Amino acid sequence: MRIVVMKFGGTSVATPESRQRILEKVVESRRKGNRPVVVVSAMGRAPSPYATDSLLALVGDFAEFQCPAELDQLMAVGETLSAIVISHTFRANDIPSRSFDGRQAGIETTDEHGDGKVVFIDPQPLHAYLQTGGVPVVTGFQGVNSKGEVTTLGRGGSDTSAVALGAALKAHFVEIYTDVDGVMTCDPRVYDQSQILNQINFEEMGELASEGAKVIHPRAVEMADMHGVPVWIKNTLNDHPGTFMARAVPRQAYERDRVISGIAHMFGMTGLVMKVNERSRQVEVLQKLADAGVNLDLINVTPRLLYAILPTKVFQSKGEALLQTMGLEYQTTHGCAKLSIVGAGMRGTPGVMAQVVSCLHEAGVPIIHSTDSNITISILVSEEHVPRAVEALHQQFKV
Repeated sequence: MRIVVMKFGGTSVATPESRQRILEKVVESRRKGNRPVVVVSAMGRAPSPYATDSLLALVGDFAEFQCPAELDQLMAVGETLSAIVISHTFRANDIPSRSFDGRQAGIETTDEHGDGKVVFIDPQPLHAYLQTGGVPVVTGFQGVNSKGEVTTLGRGGSDTSAVALGAALKAHFVEIYTDVDGVMTCDPRVYDQSQILNQINFEEMGELASEGAKVIHPRAVEMADMHGVPVWIKNTLNDHPGTFMARAVPRQAYERDRVISGIAHMFGMTGLVMKVNERSRQVEVLQKLADAGVNLDLINVTPRLLYAILPTKVFQSKGEALLQTMGLEYQTTHGCAKLSIVGAGMRGTPGVMAQVVSCLHEAGVPIIHSTDSNITISILVSEEHVPRAVEALHQQFKV
């Protein structure tokens, strides 16, 4: 039995027209001899009434009385509605189908609410239904914990649900349908000459997703890599072939032909320089920030200074008061963006940072701060310089 998991995001299930496209995709998959398992997100995005954020807004005025378990039940409603509507759509078009919520699909998670982790999936219920020739429609984003309570998987949870089901069902591959044609070399809203990547490995995709590329959630990429589940990113609204992801995509299995695969960015960042002279004091400062839930990025430690960046909202809500309480002397640079270039081809390739610094200098983009890792170079620049920086890097590395 050739099982294929097909996940459709919120915009894909939001309108009768987009649901018709889902029907067409499933009909075509069945025609090719596949046994589709469909996974769905909640309908649309806020202010659409059934989007997750819209459902949460119903109890937004009761923050001090909110119960995490009940919030999970509330959020799970969005995917449940989608699954029921899609299964009805299939049956109305002579495709046997039924909806499965997280419990019915055998998805077991950790106990925490709002950010559960998949610990086990019993494939038997879905296998049994597939044997009847039907198309199961599974709610993404949810499961049940050891207490039998509904849990949700956090942002991007439907992507994670799809990949987890692909692993449990030993699917031939997973298809994640969205409103773009695939993984782009950069955000087309920032640089309109960005290109669609035909293929990318999990290592690079995981970095891009973690650094701001929103086409798939990093947890889903990590899980796909862990279980060796190939993934396609495709557009619900057209027949573009999309982007193929695997541990080693066919071309890269022989010889890598590019240094950089893509460029990602995050707006709304603050650069932070803290004057801390003693190593023990530096450890204390970093630990206190961590204990307060302040997640620093691009950390650089010198004998007298600590350099880092963090989201401006986090600095304003937690970081600023904590730094003042500790009596630290510090400087901030607001209105920044984190820009990351990602490519496994830079591993062992000399001069990549020199090219980055050179092309940004020629483009008139000052670098405020930078760090690098195995396959990623990240820099902090002013938000207003992001389009210019992305264009310069895109052209320099012929992405």
